[in-house]
Order: sequence, then C-alpha cells, then structure tokens
Amino acid sequence: MSQSFIDMRSDTVTKPTPAMRDAIASAEVGDDMVGEDPTVNRLEALIAEITGKEAAVFACSGTQSNQMGVHVHCSPGDELLIEQSGHIANFEAGGPAVLSGVTCRQIPGRFGMLDLPQLEDKIKADNQHLCRTRLVCLENSTNVGGGRVYPLEQLERVCDWALTHGLKRHLDGARLFNAVTAAGCTPQDICRNFDTVSICFSKGLGCPMGSALVGSTADIAQARRARKLFGGALRQSGMVAAAAIHALENHVERLSVDHDNARAFAESISEQTGILIDVDEIETNLVFFEVDPELGNASQLSAMLKERGVLINSTGPQRLRACTHLDVDRETVLEAAAIVKECVLAGFGEKVGAASGPYVRG
Repeated sequence: MSQSFIDMRSDTVTKPTPAMRDAIASAEVGDDMVGEDPTVNRLEALIAEITGKEAAVFACSGTQSNQMGVHVHCSPGDELLIEQSGHIANFEAGGPAVLSGVTCRQIPGRFGMLDLPQLEDKIKADNQHLCRTRLVCLENSTNVGGGRVYPLEQLERVCDWALTHGLKRHLDGARLFNAVTAAGCTPQDICRNFDTVSICFSKGLGCPMGSALVGSTADIAQARRARKLFGGALRQSGMVAAAAIHALENHVERLSVDHDNARAFAESISEQTGILIDVDEIETNLVFFEVDPELGNASQLSAMLKERGVLINSTGPQRLRACTHLDVDRETVLEAAAIVKECVLAGFGEKVGAASGPYVRG
C-alpha cells in the first residue's frame, strides 16, 4: 500500500525488525528435506524444549501444522470435536475433510472455549452406522471467541476427560505465547495436556512466516510424512527458521505490551456512545467490539476507517476486530481509537455505502 495506514487487522501484518532481518541474512542453511538444515534443526529442538515435548517439525503455516495434527490422530471417516468458532473448522478451507477425510463436529461453547457440560454427551456410540469420535481440538488463545485464554483448571479438566474416553488431544496454539503471557504460566503448563500442539510464529511473534507442530517422537515422525503429502516439505528453510528463533528469544516477553495496548484501545473506544464493548473481557491482543445498528453496520465503519487511514476488519454484521502487535505502539493505538470514535460520532452508515462482507483474518 502506498498510503500510510495504522494497520490493526491482524498481528500477521508485522514486518521483520532490523534485528530479525539480520538473523535471516546470516542464517546457516542446508537441505531441510533430508534433515540437514542446521537452523531448522535448532529451531525444532528449541521449541520442543520450550513446550516440554519430545520433538517438533517446522511447517509453512499454522493451517498446515494444524492439519498435520489432525492427519496424525485421525483416519478417514473419523470426526473431531471443536468449539463452533474454532479456526480448524471454519478458516482452514475445509482441510480436515479435504486432506484427511475427517468431519468436524462444531459445539457451541463460551468465548470459543469448551467445558465438560458441552462435551459429555458428544462421543458417538461404537456403531457401524456412525463415524468414530477420535479427537478433541481446543484453541488457546481463542480467535473469534474473543482472544480469551483457557483457565488452566478448565484446560486440564477437558483434556483429562478426553484422555479418559480414549480421545486424542490437539491444541491450536496459534497464539500460544499470548495465552501463556495472559495466564502467567509456562508453555509446558499448557502443552503437557495435549498430544500435539500447533504454534504460529507469524502472529504475535512477528515472523514473516512459519509454524511448528510439537508432540511425541512417533507423532512428529508421522507429521513429517503428512507435511510432505501436503506439499510442505522444505529445502533451505533455515532463513525463515532463523526469524522464528530470533522471535522466541526476543519477542515473547514483550507480548504483555500488546496486551496492555489492546486494553488501552478498548478503554478509549468504550467512552464513545454507539460502541458496545466489555473492557473486562480483553485478555490478550484481540479487541472485539460492536456498533449500534442505528448508526450503520460493521463493514460500513470498516470502510470509513480505511478512508481515514485505519485498517480494522469487520467480523460480523455489527462486530469488528482490532489487533495490537509489535508494529503499533501505545501512541498509534490511541490515535486509531480516536479515529474510531470520530467515525462513530459522525454517523458512518449514512456516509459510506455497503462494503464487502466480514472476513476474520488469522
């Protein structure tokens, strides 16, 4: 874009920092396809150690690493259980069905999270007419659920229930480190409950691309086969892995800044009549808010904000999502909030025609 925007569509829009670019440029590389890229090997060992898992495999994207996890645990004709807003079921192009022949059973939860009352009657009987319930997929932190974080006791309760019933457990941890930061726990506290965990480096951690799947040695060996099958086997990928190593070493502790900025943004826009938001629900770097239908719809406000130099996507008829990240500081976030309030005060619905429909970015 030639115009300068305050871009709060997603934490995927960040540019590599100068230090990250230096790490990329100086990375030692080899052929990862045959396990000879030393930087990828270092990254996989590092993320496995951080999460307390036996092994890890580098992947191109969070969608790919999630789908590798599904493929590892399920056979064609199986089903997975997931909260109805979960990314795996809604925003990965039907991957479970297309790539693994797996059905997604979407279950209404609260803030994108599941608990035992929603799950206890969902396992299908062992009957030739029915698909086999095989996998539980959770998301932490949640995306469409509002950037919320599972309380550890709830996470453990659900995963213990799954284990008792012979179900595998996969975590979409696209923003795992946001969850860790908000919960005040360690990655191992969360990951020990799951067979596999997908972790994205291109969201809160600011990398240009890349994710990882962690799990047992046997599961990750199977996941590597799935990565090859899905067209994700890589060659000299150490340059991208170097960015992830840099992020793990330098960008995790600063996530609390993004969380504080998200709350500051939420507190500011909450002052404006016509904006509906519960500031107490802001836990991480995602801010969901609604606009009064009498003023216009979310896509119209999004279009007007773009005209004023602020990029915030609509995610429903009246709902928008703003995301803080390392490329927007406190001053910038508050400037964006002021523009949101000005647009709402001006009555955006009469000034902007119908815009494109809602899109929930990663």
